[in-house]
Amino acid sequence: MSKSLSKMQSGLALAGFIVVTFCAPLLSVGVGSMPGAWYAALNKPTWNPPPWVFGPTWTLLYTLMAVAAWMVWKRSGFSKPLVLYFVQLALNAAWTPIFFGLHWLGVSVTVIVVLWLMIAAMLVSFRRVRGTAGWLLVPYLMWVSFATALNVTIWQLNG
Repeated sequence: MSKSLSKMQSGLALAGFIVVTFCAPLLSVGVGSMPGAWYAALNKPTWNPPPWVFGPTWTLLYTLMAVAAWMVWKRSGFSKPLVLYFVQLALNAAWTPIFFGLHWLGVSVTVIVVLWLMIAAMLVSFRRVRGTAGWLLVPYLMWVSFATALNVTIWQLNG
């Protein structure tokens, strides 16, 4: 990427990454795609986090993801690492309606495992472009690792 980007251009690009990153999960939330009576009635493990944990956690993770993507864009433009970014963002957005909307617990496990693989590939790819960008994705990979274990456990308890 050109080093001649103005601070305004760079700031607008960062804002764009933030908007796109936060829009993906918002677009996936439709009627019946939010936790409700169905989710409340599911058998869940004792280590299932309380509902208030998810909002702040995802806000932080989406912010870190957007900043990491922006850092990679500044260094290498729209390159393969950003293709991985948008693919994982689509998988991330797809999980919510599959799990909460359609109640397809088994399919949601498949989606989250593929998402985890994409995040891992993206993290490695981002680190090759800019080390800090890769490190910013570590909390996301850790959270999705936990979410995968939770998803599998809920599927097993309710399948």
